[in-house]
Amino acid sequence: MSALAISNCTNLYSHSPVARVLMPLAYSIICPLGLLGNVLALHVIYTKLTKLNSSTLYSANLAVSDLLFCMALPLRAIYYALGFHWPLGEGLCKATALLFYVNCYAGVNFMTCLAVDRFVAVALRPRLVWLRKMRNVKLICLLVWVLVLVQTLPLLTMPMTQHEQDGTITCMEYPNFESTVEGLPYILIGAVVLGYGIPLGTILVCYSALSHRLRLAAKSNRLTERSGRTHKARSVIAGVVLVFVVCFSPYHLDLLQYMLRKLVYEPDCDELHSFQISLHITVCLMNFNACLDPFVYFFACNGYKKKVLSMLKRQVSPSLSSVAPSSPDSSAAHEQQTHLSRQNRHLTLKTIENSS
Repeated sequence: MSALAISNCTNLYSHSPVARVLMPLAYSIICPLGLLGNVLALHVIYTKLTKLNSSTLYSANLAVSDLLFCMALPLRAIYYALGFHWPLGEGLCKATALLFYVNCYAGVNFMTCLAVDRFVAVALRPRLVWLRKMRNVKLICLLVWVLVLVQTLPLLTMPMTQHEQDGTITCMEYPNFESTVEGLPYILIGAVVLGYGIPLGTILVCYSALSHRLRLAAKSNRLTERSGRTHKARSVIAGVVLVFVVCFSPYHLDLLQYMLRKLVYEPDCDELHSFQISLHITVCLMNFNACLDPFVYFFACNGYKKKVLSMLKRQVSPSLSSVAPSSPDSSAAHEQQTHLSRQNRHLTLKTIENSS
C-alpha cells in the first residue's frame, strides 16, 4: 500500500477503551514481574550461588536483554494510555524501538544457544565438548550481541514517529515503516526467516533428537531416565519451546502472513486496520517473554532454582506455623509438661527449706 493510500485510511489506530486500558495494564504487569525475575537471576549468577558455566552465562545474557527491555515498558504503557500518542520525541521513540527489537532477537538467539548447549551436554558431549568451554561460550555471546546489533542498528536511520491527521503522534507503528522503507515486505520476510524460522527449526531439531536419544538410552539402561542431567536438558529445551510457541510465534506468523499477502495484492484499509490490531496483541504476547524467561532459568541454573525455592519456603513456613491449629495431643502433652515442671520446683524449694 502506498504512502498516499495509507494516508487515506482512517481509524488505523483504534482508540477504543479496551486498547487504552488493556495494553497499559498488560505492560504494568509484565514490567515488575520481568524486573523481579531477571534481577533475581543475575543476583544468583553473580553472587556465585551457582557455578558459572555455559548455561548460566547464556541465561545471564538473556536476563540482561530482558532487563534493558523492561526499562522501556513504562514508556510504551504511557503511549497506549494516551491513545497511541507519543509526546516524548523522536529520540526516545527510536531508543524504545531499539530496545524492543534487541530484546526480541537477543532473546531468540540466546534461547537457541541454551537449547543447543543442553543438547551438546547430553547427546554430543565427547565430540563437541569444546563448544561448552567458557572461553568459547563468551565468544559466542559476543558474536550474538554483534549479530543482533547489526540487525537492529539500521532502525536508528529510519523515522519512527509520524504526525497523524487527528493531531496525535504515533511511535513505532507499522504504517510509519511502510511509507518510508522500500521493499519492506521482502525485508520483513527475510527477518522472520532469519530471526525466527531458523532458530525455531534449530530448537525443534535439538528437542526431537534429544528425546529420541534419551528414549533409546532408557531402553538399554533404566538409570539413564533418572539422570539429573538428562532431566535438566529436557526441561530447558521444553521451556524454550514453550516460550517460542507462546511468545514469539504469534507475532512472526502474523507478520509473515500479511507480508505474503502484500506480495500478491494491495490489502485495503480494513485489512490494514485488522493487521494493526493483531500486531498490538501479538507484540504484547511477545513482550511477555520477559516474564517467562525466568522459568527457563529455573531449570537451566541450579542456583536460581535453589534461591527461588528457599525464598518460597521462607514465605510459606511462617504462614503455616501461624495458622496451624494445635492438636489435642500436643496441648495435653504441653499441660502435662508444665504440671511436672511446677512439681519439680515445689520439691526443690521444700528440700532447701528442710536443709536450712
